[in-house]
Amino acid sequence: MTGQDKSDWRPSASIERLRQRALLLARVRGFFDNRGLLEVETPLLSAAASMDPMLESAQVRLDGATDPRYLHTSPEFFMKRLLAAGSGPIWQICRVVRGNERGRRHNPEFTMLEWYRPGWDHQRLIEEVAELIQTICGPRPQQRLGYRELFAPYGIDPHDAASDTLRKLAAQLTGHVMDDLDRDALLDLVLGQEISPTLGQGCITVVEDFPVSQAALARVRPGKPPVAERFECFVDGMEIANGFHELADADEQRRRFAADQRKRGKNNQTVPPMDQRLLAALNHGLPDCAGVALGLDRLFMVALGVETIDEVMAFPVERA
Repeated sequence: MTGQDKSDWRPSASIERLRQRALLLARVRGFFDNRGLLEVETPLLSAAASMDPMLESAQVRLDGATDPRYLHTSPEFFMKRLLAAGSGPIWQICRVVRGNERGRRHNPEFTMLEWYRPGWDHQRLIEEVAELIQTICGPRPQQRLGYRELFAPYGIDPHDAASDTLRKLAAQLTGHVMDDLDRDALLDLVLGQEISPTLGQGCITVVEDFPVSQAALARVRPGKPPVAERFECFVDGMEIANGFHELADADEQRRRFAADQRKRGKNNQTVPPMDQRLLAALNHGLPDCAGVALGLDRLFMVALGVETIDEVMAFPVERA
């Protein structure tokens, strides 16, 4: 304990704030209970992990095991296996872990709400996400923007702008040269640092029609340009939710996983094994569905009018 703050045994959020959080959690549960979705629980540890180059999965080695297990960054893979097995509409609240994330609005371990709606597309799900946000945070109008519109003030089309063009824009906005970032990382940098803080001010901003390169586990809609059927919701300058019209093609998902593995290897990142059980579930048949992951801690920040994630959780990483 030498040199350590002797008061850090205390929670970072006040007890009164934690009581308010408990009431908000009860309101979330009521929201889904009233809609008849099945609440499920899935494992925290998995033999596979997210391939997304923007995410890092923490590893655990169980006694006697030669291969690591991964602390999940989302329960998505398990929940899709349930959907393929015939679960119908499902939801869950769970803890997730994402490495290398800490800040005013980030803690490596946080609470995620995730749900899936068979028979729905992402457009219908957007409306339900907005309803949930309004249930927790109060009435707010909804604003819809295409991903392309976000970059129009900079004179850039994010669907076809060259990497060098994006690198110059990032340097102008941040004052730093970003030679080590690829095209999607540059888009994420500009979106996260410059555009996101302006979104969801007094409203719920829904951003849709993402570039195909950022489809992740979403379907792609043909067109000029083709776009990913993916959306993100922003409130008070924070990304609150990320949803998809879910990809159901096992072969296409395998190709995307392989591309992400190559990208992670090129970036000297950990390269987890593909989730073969998820691919088997997709091959068996995932129902046409939409799904979304929502950060509850951030939603509660908005509802309670606080500025840091530490104010809505008991023990952030430094006190854990």
